Amino acid sequence: MASMMNMVGASFSYGSSSMAHDRRGAIGFEIISPSSMRQNQKQRRCVVVKAETINPEIRKTEEKVVDSVVMEELSKPLTAYCRCWRSGTFPLCDGSHVKHNKATGDNVGPLLLKKQK
Repeated sequence: MASMMNMVGASFSYGSSSMAHDRRGAIGFEIISPSSMRQNQKQRRCVVVKAETINPEIRKTEEKVVDSVVMEELSKPLTAYCRCWRSGTFPLCDGSHVKHNKATGDNVGPLLLKKQK
């Protein structure tokens, strides 16, 4: 759970409900304190993580914001770097921005480094 709290672009809400999911992808976590368990009182707290847009204002008229940089010294002809902070291969892009954009209405895309020909 600690790694989720370090996630960029997430907000956290606290309440007294059980584990919850909503249609926007919010996730809840149930925490039961040891003292409550001993007293057979289930005191429940819920942490809800909601996806938010990462790109609030840059080039919002474009379907997906992708920038390219041409460089001379690269080992590969093309390398895509993540800018949505959700890639499983971070810092490299794995296409996670597609799911993020669909869930939030955002338009963030990768940074492409291209080898100069």
